[in-house]
Amino acid sequence: MNIIFFNKVLVTLIITVASITTNVISAEKITFISGAYSRSLTLNELDLFAKTGKAKGFLNEIIKYSKEDKKVIKSLLNQEIELPLLVTSRLMNSRIGEAMIKRIAKVIHPFKITNEKTTVPAIRSAVIKGLYNGKGSINLLAFFKAYPNKVMAINVPALIKAIEKAESISDLVTFFSNSPLDNLKTGATKS
Repeated sequence: MNIIFFNKVLVTLIITVASITTNVISAEKITFISGAYSRSLTLNELDLFAKTGKAKGFLNEIIKYSKEDKKVIKSLLNQEIELPLLVTSRLMNSRIGEAMIKRIAKVIHPFKITNEKTTVPAIRSAVIKGLYNGKGSINLLAFFKAYPNKVMAINVPALIKAIEKAESISDLVTFFSNSPLDNLKTGATKS
């Protein structure tokens, strides 16, 4: 039997069994944690905002604090990313995928659970279930809805650190892309 065919059958079987199970837990709330302080918003509030652009409660506070345009945030929640299910599954189980998921798991994890043996499979599950439900595409809201715990925690200090790291990497790439080092590539010299 062809190994690719076997993998496709295995992934399809796992997803089918998972999707027909009746008592599957999925996220109902997202709790933002910073030290001893935490605040929560429900996925219903997030869903309403993603559909209508109307923010209520804590979500409204977050939007005001972020000073971002509501349309931009709504667009981010609804932005679809198409990913092949089998390739995504393989990537998440590769060394590089495992390393990426472990970093993400420091930011997003089940409430009060930070053990990698739980956090890493939770992220994998949310991605696969979200892709399956979205027929090969996923957005942020679908990921949240597919997360296999009633309360998803977001570690705010870890999130800020990750954003700063991403921005510094982006700045570094921009610097080297637009720098005088371009002359080294072409062999030109400035006089």
